[in-house]
Amino acid sequence: MPVMNDEVPDEGDFDANRHRGEFDDITPEDFIRGMGNPPGWLPSDEINRMRHEIPIPYVVVVPVRTDDLGRVAQIGSLLRVTDDGGIERTLIAGRVLYHESLREAVARNVAKDLGDIALPQLPISLQPFTVAEFFPTPGLSDYYDPRQHAIALCYVVPIAGDCKPQDETLDVEWVDPSGDMLDTFVGQMANGYGTIVRQALAWTGK
Repeated sequence: MPVMNDEVPDEGDFDANRHRGEFDDITPEDFIRGMGNPPGWLPSDEINRMRHEIPIPYVVVVPVRTDDLGRVAQIGSLLRVTDDGGIERTLIAGRVLYHESLREAVARNVAKDLGDIALPQLPISLQPFTVAEFFPTPGLSDYYDPRQHAIALCYVVPIAGDCKPQDETLDVEWVDPSGDMLDTFVGQMANGYGTIVRQALAWTGK
């Protein structure tokens, strides 16, 4: 079973080797930066094993730019390199780490893809506009992820700063949600991400 807070782990607990007080010096900024191997940052072989055993919690972020009245003026997407060397259009998405709050997970994943000066305006309420359940088997739902069964809480997050693509992100592109290019923009998103964009726009009144 998991070890909560600073209770003494029993032999056989998955984190039985964790020492008392290990999290004492950890701050939310450690998670937002995603640096220094914060608690919950699993090695690739271990997370790959877990992906075949349990559902993985995720956050998906639809980045938007708003006008002076708070209305959605642009909606963003990422151009990213795929594992096979291709290019895909997608959204900000990432795991929720162990001992990380949802708010910290949203902030960390935005910074990971858009850079440290994107200045995301995190939602006041943590209630997502939808929950997308990704399955590794095609056809079970609108959402497909060949790696895992993922349960994704989806948020619309206004971006107030400058975007500097990071990690595997090549570029950040924006489109007018009322413009002619929206259908093309959404149509280029595979595995259900286009559906998430449509739901986000409906949720914002677009």
